[in-house]
Amino acid sequence: MSSVIPLGRTRGVFASAQARPTLAIGLGLGLFVLLLVFAWLGPIIYPIGAQAIHVHHILTPPSARFPLGTDDLGRDLLARLMAGGRPTLAAGLAGTALAFAIGVPYGLLAALAPAWLEGLLMRILDALLAVPGLVLMMFVAALIPLGVVSLIGLLGLVAWPGLARIVRNEALAARERDYVQAARLFGAGPFAIARVHLLRAMAPMLVVNATFLTADLILALSGLSFLGLGIQPPHPSWGGLLNTGAQLAVIGPWWLIVFPGLAIFLAILAMNLLGQGLLARLENR
Repeated sequence: MSSVIPLGRTRGVFASAQARPTLAIGLGLGLFVLLLVFAWLGPIIYPIGAQAIHVHHILTPPSARFPLGTDDLGRDLLARLMAGGRPTLAAGLAGTALAFAIGVPYGLLAALAPAWLEGLLMRILDALLAVPGLVLMMFVAALIPLGVVSLIGLLGLVAWPGLARIVRNEALAARERDYVQAARLFGAGPFAIARVHLLRAMAPMLVVNATFLTADLILALSGLSFLGLGIQPPHPSWGGLLNTGAQLAVIGPWWLIVFPGLAIFLAILAMNLLGQGLLARLENR
């Protein structure tokens, strides 16, 4: 799994984001906010239980009563998509926050530490980056039953090394700038330089990488859940709902595949549009 997208990325999937970054930022942010509203406030407008079974409406296609149809147990797919969106989106956002909480301090420490300590920290980082993230997540999830909190921890712990390397490289470049050298001459310590100067210089890059990393983690969690290793039944998740639809695809309930897949696609599209727009804005400054 690619943990983060480096700042040097100049060409993305969405060429329009490069041409009109403000539009891309607005579309991406608006779409992601709509998904958050759908997952958290949707049940207030559509108060149907995600686990409620309608025994006379098994595998019912979309209709006025069931806007997105029902599954093989007669459960309302719209209600289950809302319920499944909460852990999926929350895990992506919280996993990103955890990765930043570990990766940013680690990268700054590696950039500002003495040469011997920097070498040690980077060798540890190289060893962690040598392990494929998705393979590691699948291995851990296959051994230990994971809940939402433990999945957030796993996502964050797998994602932070890539971010730490980017932060370290950016900090190495920033620490040679004149204003950082001047602060050092006036007696500023490493922590003050990191907090006041380096973090401020890297803030745009960190925001851009946060959007791409969130999309990566949503996709990774959905993949784990699709394989049966993520959020476990009876708790719904978008990847788990897609898994159920794929198992029943042979008998034709297309709605069980289309709508969970569309939800995952829209979440990733939103964050990538936002990230591409921010990246284009940053490069055009």
